[in-house]
Amino acid sequence: VLFLQIVHILNMTSAKIVSFLLHPEESLHSLQNRIEFETGISTGNQELLLETGICLDPRKPASQCVIDGVRGWDSYMVYLFDKSKTVYDGPFASRSLSDCVNYIVQDSKIQLPIPQLRKVWAEAVHYVIGLKEDYSRLFQGQRAAMLSLLRYNANLIKMKNNMVSASQQLKAKLEFFHQSIRLDLERYSDQMAYGISSEKMLKAWKEMEEKASQCAQAEDIGYLDEQIMALHTEIVELQKSPYARRQGEVMESLEQRAIDLYKQLKTRPPDHAYSDSTDMVKIIVQTVQSQDRVLKELFGHLSKLLGCKQKIIDLLPEIEVALNNIKEADNSVMQMQGKRQREIWHLLKIACTQSSSRSLVSSSLEGTASTPAATWLPQSSSGNAVPHPLSSLAAPEDGENFADVIRENANYLELFSSILQEVRQEQNSMMVS
Repeated sequence: VLFLQIVHILNMTSAKIVSFLLHPEESLHSLQNRIEFETGISTGNQELLLETGICLDPRKPASQCVIDGVRGWDSYMVYLFDKSKTVYDGPFASRSLSDCVNYIVQDSKIQLPIPQLRKVWAEAVHYVIGLKEDYSRLFQGQRAAMLSLLRYNANLIKMKNNMVSASQQLKAKLEFFHQSIRLDLERYSDQMAYGISSEKMLKAWKEMEEKASQCAQAEDIGYLDEQIMALHTEIVELQKSPYARRQGEVMESLEQRAIDLYKQLKTRPPDHAYSDSTDMVKIIVQTVQSQDRVLKELFGHLSKLLGCKQKIIDLLPEIEVALNNIKEADNSVMQMQGKRQREIWHLLKIACTQSSSRSLVSSSLEGTASTPAATWLPQSSSGNAVPHPLSSLAAPEDGENFADVIRENANYLELFSSILQEVRQEQNSMMVS
């Protein structure tokens, strides 16, 4: 019996305790099915919290509910919440009176012998202590809900900081991208008249600029930031609320008065004297009224806590979506930047190739021009020299690709070879003659 594991569940929706004997290696899901049968709360809506505000791990066995070395429902409790509800408004009835205590409450002036009165008052003191302990356990459940809320809030703040950081990085990258593409477009326009031009590339760059402007929408997280800050302010106010602290001072005072009253009765000799229960009944009534008041405040505060928690649960997916949008926009901007830089280097390669081909053609033409024209230029019938077709060849125009330049160079090489061959033939014929 001493080594049996018993879990005590305080149902915060009904303020009632249900206890279960844990089977060896029983899973948490199995325990939740038993809880559903007893409380009517479905397993999907059950939230089981430890006193520290930690939610039970479904991957671990049900024995995680019981801490080693701690036994007894009055020492340790697991708190059950219904996730489908955010307003806990009761009504929560106080624990029932025993028959003898109810007897004196119905007629407090009835005279009872001292020995019998001791027994009745002992049960009355036990009832008053029980009311205070019921409140104490419910307060611990509220505190567990607060600690759970703070854990959710810490996760919310962490995700918010990641979102803000990613948004600021995206904003900086977009500013750099816009400035650099504006400069590239200006420099491109300046060189179009004498350099390289490509309408397709120019159109692509302008589309990049428009797409970057659309990516700027992802960095707009102001609406989420406002909701998070308002929620954070609300949580701080809940922490500062007097209802977040134990309000059982009146009940504790009444408990002590009931104990003192019983001690006074206990010292009276068990003679044939009689006495009524007016003073004890007043304490019972005041304790019940005090418990009603503090429970109303407690569950009102608890409902606000659960409302804030639900807001966080609703916000987390929105932040996740915003964070994914920012990451996608960031990747898009970096891809566009890389693509534009590759295109600029491709343009530079084409420009360098065309420049080298022009230099080659120019130097070749100068070399052939130094040869006596009469030795190789064909003569017209009038005796005037007719320009060779080479002199009418134009240099590669801007915008031609590298393959065209290579083909032109090959043609020039063949032409130079034929001219040299003609010159040699003329020289040989002159030597023979």
